[in-house]
Amino acid sequence: MRIVRVELQPLPLRLRAPYTIAYETIDHVDNVIVRLITDSPHTGLGVAAPDPGVTGETGATALAALQAMDVVGLDPLAREVVLHRASAALATHPSARAALDMALWDLLGKAAGQSVHRLIGGFRERIPTSITLGIEPLDETVRQAKDRVAEGFIALKLKGGVDLDEDVAKTEAVRAAIGPDVAIRFDANQGYTVEQAIAYVDRTLACRIEILEQPTARAEPALLRKVARKVPIPVMVDESLMTLDDALAIAAGGLADMVNVKLMKVGGLGEALHIASVARAADLEVMVGCMDESALAIAAGLHLALARPQVAYADLDGHLDVLEDPFEGVVILEDGYLRPTGRPGLGW
Repeated sequence: MRIVRVELQPLPLRLRAPYTIAYETIDHVDNVIVRLITDSPHTGLGVAAPDPGVTGETGATALAALQAMDVVGLDPLAREVVLHRASAALATHPSARAALDMALWDLLGKAAGQSVHRLIGGFRERIPTSITLGIEPLDETVRQAKDRVAEGFIALKLKGGVDLDEDVAKTEAVRAAIGPDVAIRFDANQGYTVEQAIAYVDRTLACRIEILEQPTARAEPALLRKVARKVPIPVMVDESLMTLDDALAIAAGGLADMVNVKLMKVGGLGEALHIASVARAADLEVMVGCMDESALAIAAGLHLALARPQVAYADLDGHLDVLEDPFEGVVILEDGYLRPTGRPGLGW
């Protein structure tokens, strides 16, 4: 099998409603579709979901990086050869690399007649996902929480990190509204000091917060360790984990209890598998997370989450509020759980 052509397509996506996190408000995203056309009946599909604040890319720069790579004529089943050839063009563009990597795994699965998650481990067939609530006034936060639970979700992620008192009030109100059985996770998106993070946990102990995600600044990873050593709930790294080297530093330094692996940050499924192995060696639990992404990119994250036992959590909701997604249906949501279509490759 040989790659005979690479087709790239910008994919601007509007969101059903804008949402706010600690450092920005988002109402649309720019993804990029990658198609690897081969001399076989199979086409490999991938999607880049760049984020200037996280991956350092825009839709335009991710597209330009993908246009600069030269992989035509290579065997796509020799995945590392293709990635090595493209490495110079994609070195500073992790979401673009993730899209290429995704398309190569998709081709491998199609050639083997197997779903990707079975090729890389096949540990489970479905996993619950949390659903994110952006920063809204208290009454609106409670309304959204109740609506999401009514839709079948069994885990909510609350965004905060701007106002500690408001975050505590919202957490208490949401717990009172949804009852004791739905998990609540809290993501400060780097918005807290060490003292604020500890205070948030202390003041919400009765709410039984499951995970505290990236409370402190990415630029000062040692602050995470200070929080993790002082609070009785798991502290999870997100923005501080961008590379395999970051994963090694987090593990060696005891900076956190968990890691949030996002394919767009780390450069694809292959690199995410290496990070999952580091997490396993360090006894760190893994969450597979996402950006605002087309469902095809979410599918790649889902296949990782299904493959390995150390992946304890999924936060794969970035496609749910996307409008006019051409890959809608490639992941299936039932009663708060995600599962793949069962078709070969990534399922499209």
